[in-house]
Amino acid sequence: MSPAPRAYDVSLPTHAVGVLEWGPADGPLVVALHGFPDTAQTWRRVAPLLADAGWRVAAPYLRGYAPSGIPTDGGCSVRALVADARALHGLLGGDGRAVLLGHDWGAITTNAVAGDPASPYARHVALSVPPFPAMNPSPRTLGTWAGAMVRQPLHSWYIAFNQVPGLAERDFHRLAARLWRQWSPGYDATEDLAHLRDAVPDREHARTVVSYYRALLGPGITPALAEPVHPLLLLHGDRDRCLEPGLARLAGATTVGGAGHFVQLEQPEKVAASVLSFLS
Repeated sequence: MSPAPRAYDVSLPTHAVGVLEWGPADGPLVVALHGFPDTAQTWRRVAPLLADAGWRVAAPYLRGYAPSGIPTDGGCSVRALVADARALHGLLGGDGRAVLLGHDWGAITTNAVAGDPASPYARHVALSVPPFPAMNPSPRTLGTWAGAMVRQPLHSWYIAFNQVPGLAERDFHRLAARLWRQWSPGYDATEDLAHLRDAVPDREHARTVVSYYRALLGPGITPALAEPVHPLLLLHGDRDRCLEPGLARLAGATTVGGAGHFVQLEQPEKVAASVLSFLS
């Protein structure tokens, strides 16, 4: 059984942040960001493996996911998430060795930080969502891109669903259960959905969480459009049904066999081995 994480809070200007932590208190820092619809518990299988190698893994609950607070500024854009990730480096005691690791929305944030020349992190790891610019086709890859884009709208319907005021909040947990089934076929998400119910206990929290998608078309998306300028490892499940593996390969991602979208839960040993190899 994996060791239980330490739990504590830190404070950002707009909200308190709940953090789970594994590993030695004096180890180099890995800040691990979860995605949608998920929680910091998504790292419970990978973090102990990184901790065994001497890393201190700190997994914050993102804005709107309890025990983190709902931000007083209402910000749910990529720009706001990037600001949180940068601030957490200092709040969590990061130094020049620190690593930013993210999945899904955490990966979008990680990719954006990797595109900032002033990133405080030495290395960056993104799971299941490559940088947006890296998924653009070239003349050589146009066929691969076109084939993947034919299938991608069948996966991305939930983005439009989350734009509908009131509807997404009311049906949040029903939507979440459906997405876990769809995105990682065959994976049993019972434990993860229980953690999610604790993290999104009411419509106010659900409204904040789905507002990440409602902010996509605003100016706060700009950091996610930057090309990475720092070392960045991309990992992607070969059975992912959220974002087409073909698009990820186009971006240079390493494919993880036997995994859907929640690759860190489905193949934790493979993910940890790839991350540790990259960090070494």
